Amino acid sequence: MRLVLRIDGSCVRRWHLQLLERLGAIAGLQASVALSTSEASSEGFDRLFKLEALLHGLATSGPAALLPATAFDRYRADTGARPDLVIDLGGGNGAGASRHWRLSFDGVAGEAALLNALLAGRTPLAEIREGDALVAAGRLGTENGHIVLAAFTDVLERLMTLIVAAVSGCGAKVPALPGAEPVRGSADAVGTGVLAKVAAKELARTLTARVYRHLYQAPHWRVGWRKLGGPDLLDLRQHPDGGWRELADDGQRFYADPFPIQHDGEVTLFVEDYAHDLGKGVISAVAFGPDGPLGAPQCGLEQDYHLSYPFVFEREGQVWMIPETCNAARIELFRATAFPGGWVREATLVEGTVASDATLIEHGGRWWLFATVRDGGGAFSDALHLWSAPDFRGPWSPHPRNPVLIDIASARPAGRMVLRDGALLRPVQDCRRGYGTALGIAKVTRLDPDGFAQEVETIIGTGKLWAGRKLHTLNSAGGFEFIDGSAFARRSLFGSRARP
Repeated sequence: MRLVLRIDGSCVRRWHLQLLERLGAIAGLQASVALSTSEASSEGFDRLFKLEALLHGLATSGPAALLPATAFDRYRADTGARPDLVIDLGGGNGAGASRHWRLSFDGVAGEAALLNALLAGRTPLAEIREGDALVAAGRLGTENGHIVLAAFTDVLERLMTLIVAAVSGCGAKVPALPGAEPVRGSADAVGTGVLAKVAAKELARTLTARVYRHLYQAPHWRVGWRKLGGPDLLDLRQHPDGGWRELADDGQRFYADPFPIQHDGEVTLFVEDYAHDLGKGVISAVAFGPDGPLGAPQCGLEQDYHLSYPFVFEREGQVWMIPETCNAARIELFRATAFPGGWVREATLVEGTVASDATLIEHGGRWWLFATVRDGGGAFSDALHLWSAPDFRGPWSPHPRNPVLIDIASARPAGRMVLRDGALLRPVQDCRRGYGTALGIAKVTRLDPDGFAQEVETIIGTGKLWAGRKLHTLNSAGGFEFIDGSAFARRSLFGSRARP
């Protein structure tokens, strides 16, 4: 297949070249480029990028880096050959092609529409359309929304994922979000005065952040728990009237990612246990009695690399765990030999993949593994991949349509999936306003070897009944329900009391 990327020749960037290289790696595909000319300019944004790179120590050679047109000489399209597919990235049309795809951001084509969305703090909806037909779509994410260059770099990384997936026949769609109104983008030029104000705010924010890091431990998470005497959060779809009690910490460490399990008639809670002075997470556990925790969490599993999200389950009379091990670029399975400790590595389920929050479910006669995957770079939370296996120990096969979802609002797992009234409910993280900002509840409407789909039914945020800025995990077992979120914790010089 002959594929041509049409690019605005007045603003060519490294990601265009990286995209051509990735498309060229697809078997049977010949990728080339056609550069057009326009009067569009992102010079003001590029000056802002230089300032942000200086303030935050960011690389200037990433996907957003400007390149000379000569960098694309070896990819120049043969004007005498009719392309099978033209993908218009904002620099032309599809005249003379058998098929024509058009890329847009919030309904508007061109880089300016993407940059304007990021400048406004919005999550851009990228769509690839062939005429009126939607080929693929994704809510492109970032964990660096307050830094325009970092956000731009993240979304460009995932934009490449989206385009390559669409060309490979794996074009995913995004679910509608409750209460969200469609936003129309804008390609209007941003004045230098506006960008100067942004730069001034960025400088002030950087100085404030440095003071904050001097005074407080950041980030600092906390676990909330309650006894279930009625409907749980999956049924309530809002915080309970009685609110939540906190799992106490000493201010020098935080607890996050609560995963309870009822084993031998007793409830044990597993958490990520992160000591600020070590800068690394371990997995700790604490028993729960009828009235709550019986002491403080004690370390049960530690590795040379960071551990979190201790997905724990019981099978074949034994307790197993799949902790997040993305720093090791693999998904691992551990078995308890002296519960709640004595963990031994039983198997590597997926190798060579930076996967976050791996979550297991047995469904339709197979085992399924959900995780968000960082495809080369970009955000950790917006590209959902699936694997399936006949047994939870493997062998695991990637879903042929991976990534099955690109959506910063509903891709990343947020706890165990639950079968409720015949429906498979999936807690998800809504990271549009930052990592772990809100908790979504999605209903899986399709999960099979040929496809995946879900509907986001509810999004729950923070408030009077759960103060702070984050809410990103939901689990329950043995009559207890658990969530987590963020808090402030002053450094030891000022005391160790944590507050919301």
